[in-house]
Amino acid sequence: MSAYTARTLPVHRGPAAWSAILGAQPPTQELDGDLTADFTIVGAGFAGLSAARRLTQLQPDARVVVLEAGRVAEGAAGRNSGFMIDLPHDLASDDYAGTGDDKVMIGLNRQAIAFARAAVAQYGIDPNFFDPAGKVNGAASAAGYAHNVSYAQHLETLGETSEMLNPQQMFDLTGSHHYRSGLYTPGTVMLQPAGYIRGLAAGLVGDGVALYENAAVTGFEKQGDTWLVKTQRGAVSTGAVILTVNGHLESFGIERDRLMQLFLFAAMTPELDGSALARLGGQPRWGVTPSDPMGTTMRRIDSGQGGNRVITRTCAALRPGMAATTRDLARASKVMQRKFDQRFPQLMGMEMEYHWAGHLCLSLNSVSVTREIEPGVYSGCVQNGLGTARGTLTGIAAAERACGQSSDITRFFEAEDQPKRLPPQPFREIGANAVLRWKEWRARDE
Repeated sequence: MSAYTARTLPVHRGPAAWSAILGAQPPTQELDGDLTADFTIVGAGFAGLSAARRLTQLQPDARVVVLEAGRVAEGAAGRNSGFMIDLPHDLASDDYAGTGDDKVMIGLNRQAIAFARAAVAQYGIDPNFFDPAGKVNGAASAAGYAHNVSYAQHLETLGETSEMLNPQQMFDLTGSHHYRSGLYTPGTVMLQPAGYIRGLAAGLVGDGVALYENAAVTGFEKQGDTWLVKTQRGAVSTGAVILTVNGHLESFGIERDRLMQLFLFAAMTPELDGSALARLGGQPRWGVTPSDPMGTTMRRIDSGQGGNRVITRTCAALRPGMAATTRDLARASKVMQRKFDQRFPQLMGMEMEYHWAGHLCLSLNSVSVTREIEPGVYSGCVQNGLGTARGTLTGIAAAERACGQSSDITRFFEAEDQPKRLPPQPFREIGANAVLRWKEWRARDE
């Protein structure tokens, strides 16, 4: 197959709050005409920008073009919760324990974190945007506590440390009496994801990478020995195409009916004034993931990360059309308000400033699509809900593969199976959303 056409382009519900709280970005550079390049990367998220950085390391004289459908940090990269996690984090399990070789995955995740840490140093990215503070799995019920105990035991078998926190310690951390326990693990980096991505993009441009925003790729095709990548206002003739579009890989007809297009939802408070901060209590920065993966993630950030605010993330919807609905967002917003009020009755009724949806892509067998699709076309996609660390890894692997390089990272992804085929429609969407609602109800307090 030597011609690919995008059936859909990215659609986002709600603002990318992580970017909005940092203020306006510099003016865009938009593609208006035709270019040539050695490598053209489609998508400027964690995977795409990591691929670009790896290319500058492997082939510093290469002409690298990155095409982003919207603004940098306003797609999925600015819509996640900002947890860059080193340990097993299988969203399909009850307690995050993986099913494969977890020691290998931990090692790869830590390579991703080291790669990002080096980029922060190289490009002078604000260290507030890359905070190695660790995270806590919060438990609000006996079942949640049991999940944490099980996960801690699994980590011990891997030689990894963790610390169980009691209710008072959880209150001292969060200001909330909601949690009966927590499991602290030290290796997670808490990102200001939009700040990190903006800084990475600016550093790459300074290194000579050509980044074009508002340049959605409508298709690409083989022309002789090169590929022609087309946008609405221009085109790039390139030796290699690197697709780092996560679930939108399916838009180009690749792995059709094998990718689960999932949306999670989040809300962010306005900046808290002195009175609200006094009532809230707790520490100025923390991150709590739920002991049950279908529970509610909470974060608190401070002025160094965009203001004193609390972020709530919960609810999920499978949408094969790759667009969450306004009804999805409205439902999730009501649930998130209830979850916020439940945890922080001292701030009950506070109206959220931002609500948004974020696009994830998973496969049934938890594999990515990080390989050569055909000669000259490479993919670093399908991050299984782990976009910060796994996206960094898939981007690195795609760049290395395009340069003919091999490493532990490329070998890991090359050994993965193809994503399993999904059930047919309409059973896929109806069945998956029914299961998601049931799991959401079961984890309603977590």
